[in-house]
Amino acid sequence: QVQLVESGGGSVQAGGSLRLSCQASGGTYTRYCMGWFRRAPGKEREMVASNNGGSNISYYSDSVKGRFTIFQDNAKNTLSLQMNSLKSEDTAMYSCAAGPRSISSVCPSDFRWYIDWGQGTQVTVSS
Repeated sequence: QVQLVESGGGSVQAGGSLRLSCQASGGTYTRYCMGWFRRAPGKEREMVASNNGGSNISYYSDSVKGRFTIFQDNAKNTLSLQMNSLKSEDTAMYSCAAGPRSISSVCPSDFRWYIDWGQGTQVTVSS
């Protein structure tokens, strides 16, 4: 089991940037699928980005592609999400998640694949 703790959320104006961090402990981090999910009020949870700890191949949802970057530092057991050019529609609770190794080079985007979750960090973007 992996323990996950997020940090770095906050409030920012549209066009600004934030960097989220997720500290992982308690597991063999490099063998996991790691992902960032978000959930806005009244909306379903969606995957924002994922990284395969083994292949280091990343995936981004269309809504954030080109603006967000996921980075996994195996030496520090951290997963980061650099968010640039933020929009009001990026406002949500962001959560870090870890799931088992995937036979696919890209980790699944279905939240049900992921077993361990952090408590979440709020991101609010004002226009």
